[in-house]
Amino acid sequence: MKKALYIILTFALVILAACSNDTTTKDTTNNNTKESKEVNLYTARHYDVDDELYAKFEAETGIKVNVIKGEADELLERIKREGDATQADLFLTADAGRLFRAKDEGLLQAVSSDVLDEQIPANFQDKDQMWYGLTKRARVMIYNKETVKPEELSTYEALTEDKWKGRILIRGSENVYNQSLLASFIEINGEENAKEWASGLVANFARDPEGGDRDQAKAIVAGIGDVAIMNTYYFGQMLNSEDPEEVKVAQKLGVFFPNQETTGTHVNVSGAGVVKTSKNKENAIKLLEFLSSPESQITFAEANYEYPVNKSVEPSELLKSWGEFKEQEIPLSTLGENNAKSILIFNEVGWK
Repeated sequence: MKKALYIILTFALVILAACSNDTTTKDTTNNNTKESKEVNLYTARHYDVDDELYAKFEAETGIKVNVIKGEADELLERIKREGDATQADLFLTADAGRLFRAKDEGLLQAVSSDVLDEQIPANFQDKDQMWYGLTKRARVMIYNKETVKPEELSTYEALTEDKWKGRILIRGSENVYNQSLLASFIEINGEENAKEWASGLVANFARDPEGGDRDQAKAIVAGIGDVAIMNTYYFGQMLNSEDPEEVKVAQKLGVFFPNQETTGTHVNVSGAGVVKTSKNKENAIKLLEFLSSPESQITFAEANYEYPVNKSVEPSELLKSWGEFKEQEIPLSTLGENNAKSILIFNEVGWK
C-alpha cells in the first residue's frame, strides 16, 4: 500500500513539474512577444506632427513607440554612457553632421531594406546604410521685400560684397546648421575659399550673431539688417504660426534660393539610424520604412513645411509657391567629415 502511495505521489510531482515548465515557457514566449511589439526611439525632434505619425504607426502595426526626447548631443552621450544596456533602438535627429558623428563614434549599425532604398534616394542616405534622411530643408536667403529686390541677390559668396556691409543676419557659429553650411563650402570650393567666405560674411554682419533662425527674420523687420540666412521650414512655420505677430513678420519677407546658376542651394536633412545594440532592430527598420513612406512624407511636408526626401511625393503648396531650386550635389556625409574644419574656421575669423 505504501509503495503504491509513493508511486502515486511521485507521478503527481512529475505532472506538477511539467505544468510548471509549461507555464514558464508560455511566460517567456509572452515576454518575447511583448519585446517584439515595441521600439525605443531617442529623438531630438520636438514636433507635434512626429507624435501624430508615431501614433499612426502604432495603430497600423501594433508596435508601441516609446519616445525619449532630448537635445541631440545629450542623447548621443546618453547612448554612449548606457553602452550595451541602452534601450535605444533608433536615434533620430536634425542635421547630417550629427548623424555622421553617431556613425563615427560607433553608435549605429548598418541595415538592409529594399523599401528604404526604394523610398530614399542614395544621396540622402549613408553610403554604408547606417543612417537615412527622412525630411529635407534648404538653407536660403530671407530678405526684406521693401529694401531688397530679388534680382540683387545671387550667391552665398556675393553676400561678402561691400554693398551688404552691415546688412547680413545669421545665427552663431555654435549652430550645427551653420557648421554644415560652411562644411559644404569646404567640400565644394576648398578650405581656403570657405575661410574667405566666412571672413567676408563676418565683416558684413548687421550685429553679432544671436538667437535662432526666426530671430534673424524678426531682426530684418525690426530694421537691424536686410538679408538673413535661415532654414526654409522655420519660415514656413512663421507664415503659419498661431502667433499673429510672427505671421506679420514673415509676410514682409521674401525667399531666395542662392547659387542657382552655380553649385546649388545648400540642403540638409533630419534623419535616423538604428542603434548598434538595438534589441528591436526589425521594428526600428519598420518605423524607418513607415516614416519614409509617401503617406508620412506628405504629412511632414504639409504640417511641418519640410521637403520630402521620397521622390514620389511633391512638396506642399506653400513650398511649391517658393519655386523649384537646384540643390548642392555633394554626399551629405561630407557635412560631418568637414565639421571640425568648419568650427576651426569660425574661430579663426571671429564668427561668434
